[in-house]
Amino acid sequence: MSYFKPKKNPRYAIEVHGLRKFYAASNTSEPKEALKGINLSIPKGSFFALLGPNGAGKSTFINILAGLVVKSSGNASIWDYDIVTDMRAARRCIGVVPQELNLDAFFTPREVLELQAGLYGIPEAARRTDQVLEAVGLSEKADSYARSLSGGMRRRLLVAKAMVHSPPVLVLDEPSAGVDVDLRRKLWDRVKALNKAGTTVLLTTHYLEEAEAMCDTIAIINHGQLIACEKTSDLLGRLDSKQIIVNVDRDIATLPDSLSRFAVELNGTRQIKISFAPSQTSAGQILHAIGDAGFGVADVVTREADLEEIFVSLTQADSAAEDLRIAE
Repeated sequence: MSYFKPKKNPRYAIEVHGLRKFYAASNTSEPKEALKGINLSIPKGSFFALLGPNGAGKSTFINILAGLVVKSSGNASIWDYDIVTDMRAARRCIGVVPQELNLDAFFTPREVLELQAGLYGIPEAARRTDQVLEAVGLSEKADSYARSLSGGMRRRLLVAKAMVHSPPVLVLDEPSAGVDVDLRRKLWDRVKALNKAGTTVLLTTHYLEEAEAMCDTIAIINHGQLIACEKTSDLLGRLDSKQIIVNVDRDIATLPDSLSRFAVELNGTRQIKISFAPSQTSAGQILHAIGDAGFGVADVVTREADLEEIFVSLTQADSAAEDLRIAE
């Protein structure tokens, strides 16, 4: 029997329509609708971020795709394979890197991957253990016990474990949690290489700067609903907010009248920070007003709205709407 090979040209890497999950009440919790009709299409080859506050529904979404949670209604497919009617094929097309470091301390990386390959029914001749270990930078530690690996190495071993059956879709659930800056950078270098080679990556993270820097598309989920799904650049352009920081050539004793119409913050005696809406005011107008006040400009820095500001703005607005709906 030949080993499974996924389709070459699926419509989407992941596609869901009307996906819902309802948890019934228990002795310790109230009934909850964790997902409320999610519609989402993730293109193949993309580096896609799924963001949201704790309890927003991200883990439920991922666990449904991984086959760990049963959906209440709706449809979901991975690489054009329905997760219910083509369950085996769908699961062979996805690799999930969990947040928890769930590795047996007395297995070596080579043994971990060989065992995982066996669980997927991969014939020994078709296994890529050494290739996968090299891809995540663990060739030199292939025969060391997992307990001797650093936190970053263990995280990379989980990536290797998820990739051992060559899935076209890789899901990373908070992969850099508890990993120091240097090891996080090395981990992302490996993941970006996988994405560049054609693997679709779905990322959940609390490090918003990571999503902003690496992902081409970002979706935000809150209270079980999708409240945004856009190209990263388009999403960052949503917030009509910008800052300009100007260092002037002499001390500022009092705020000049020409600057009173702006939202000004004085930092020390020679630095002015002004927040403004680009749709209403230009940086040139602000610099002109500073010149009219008699100051020379020594240095200028502008700062765009970042993903954290967008995220807070969208989730707070959605939470307020949800509270209003509940109150009604």
